[in-house]
Amino acid sequence: MKAFNAWLVVGSLLLLLPTCKPKQEQATYSPSSKELESRTHATAQLVDNNGETLLQRISPPDGYQRIPVSQTSFAYYLRTLPLKPAGTLVSYYDGRTKSNKGVYVAVVDLPIGKRDLHQCADAIMRLRAEYLYQQKAFDRIHFNFTNGFRVDYTPWMQGKRIAVEGNRTYWVQKTTPSNTYQDFWKYLEIIFSYAGTLSLEKELQATSVDQLKIGDVFIQGGSPGHAVVVVDVAINPTTKQKVFMLAQSYMPAQEIQILSNIEDASMSPWYSTNFGETLYTPEWTFKKTTLKRFAD
Repeated sequence: MKAFNAWLVVGSLLLLLPTCKPKQEQATYSPSSKELESRTHATAQLVDNNGETLLQRISPPDGYQRIPVSQTSFAYYLRTLPLKPAGTLVSYYDGRTKSNKGVYVAVVDLPIGKRDLHQCADAIMRLRAEYLYQQKAFDRIHFNFTNGFRVDYTPWMQGKRIAVEGNRTYWVQKTTPSNTYQDFWKYLEIIFSYAGTLSLEKELQATSVDQLKIGDVFIQGGSPGHAVVVVDVAINPTTKQKVFMLAQSYMPAQEIQILSNIEDASMSPWYSTNFGETLYTPEWTFKKTTLKRFAD
């Protein structure tokens, strides 16, 4: 790994581009106390604080039904994400907490490690990889570094690790085969370190809002960049109108959170697909054309 580490220092400007940017460096949005009170009241109508998963805690708006999904699908995995007790604040990687000023309605109960790595695109790649790991679909776990090198999980399972010589990035046998969760997490932290919104945006396939599905991603690649993932979808059987929920991580590395709808408190945390050309989330603004999805 010495050669790899040396290359990482040289390539840090390319590979360690920030993937998210704090809200205060974007166009600011500061809801009033009255707005926050109204938002909290509206959300409470859809929330069962005793629910331990997304499915159990948050109901669809009146007139909507959750779309049916297979219990072995990525959609079901996202819909049934475990949640921390109601009122829990988001924790950063270092134990500090993120105040909740109308940003999120729930915190996903998944560990994020002790390093400043689990940020926006990282959380989405992590959810995808965790699902495939649980399904034992190890050959489908793969992501690209920002430099374009594809990192499959199967060579990692075989004990291979990554080395770099000049512009060449390749696998070398370094240890015995292993597929423990600890080794899987080490793989994820390599991905978190050297992939981000720039690389993930290129990997995902474009789709349209009228075709929106659970697991789709609104993503703006760059420095700064950001990404949020669709974790549930419901539909009005009469009008065929869809609503959806979003989750994100952010900077610095933090737990995944279910986002509030800052534009329509009456249905928060659900969003309507009729949001127009621009999707406003609590800490980022996306164009409708930034919606993408995993190819497989």
